Amino acid sequence: MTQKTSAGALLRAAGVIASALGAHTGPRRARGRWLVPAALGVLLAGGSAVAYAATQDNQDLPAGDRAAIEAVVHDYILANPEIIPQAMERLKAKQAAARIDESREALETPYPGAWEGAADPRVTLVAFMDYACGYCRAALPDIEKLVKANPDLRIVYRELPIIAEGSASAAKVGLLAAQEGKYMTFHKAMYAAGGVSPDAVLKAARTAGLPADNARSAIASGDGDAEFRENIRLAQALGAEGTPLFVVGDEIFNGLVGYDVLQAAVKNAREKG
Repeated sequence: MTQKTSAGALLRAAGVIASALGAHTGPRRARGRWLVPAALGVLLAGGSAVAYAATQDNQDLPAGDRAAIEAVVHDYILANPEIIPQAMERLKAKQAAARIDESREALETPYPGAWEGAADPRVTLVAFMDYACGYCRAALPDIEKLVKANPDLRIVYRELPIIAEGSASAAKVGLLAAQEGKYMTFHKAMYAAGGVSPDAVLKAARTAGLPADNARSAIASGDGDAEFRENIRLAQALGAEGTPLFVVGDEIFNGLVGYDVLQAAVKNAREKG
């Protein structure tokens, strides 16, 4: 095996990994020497996992070439440790996109009536929320601003009653309001109440035009339990850390991330089509 052939094998393996990660696939020159692309450092520090990934797609490589790949990756990472955080962020993004794709239809198909915005959206933002969550309440102005700024955006609300004892009762009445075409009125009134006590839930129901007896019946029933279990399953699959949890395009956001972050994600999703 000549030195030229070994170098070609290294660059071919680098191209496999870089292409898979959406990075530039060719070599680049730095300070007078050719470098394997930084994408070689994407998976783990130390290089062995990256080399393994490369050699798995190059099973015909002789043992000497595989060893050379491992050595180059190892040395490159040691010389450029700053690529490791970047690499892990890219890996996390790829993993998030994969998790979303597995459940996209279930995520973006709303519980009937539990949505606002575009009837025929180009972009869908999924919001997992709990009426007992102060951060969810604080996110309402950001969501309202997003809807106004993006006529092609739909917000799909998924009830995730996990914080307080009264969360499930509020969420059950929320589903009732959705069935009656009064979801957003109840949604806003519930957050304005500042809590999920029985009195607060019934007051929000009245504000939305729901009879108190109907609200009490919804609370006593188990009609929403299957929906809540499914939402919890979806949130867990997405790596939820709590509420709010937002999903836009191929991106997942935990917590109160703010308008600018969500608007950028909406723009990215729109551009990706």
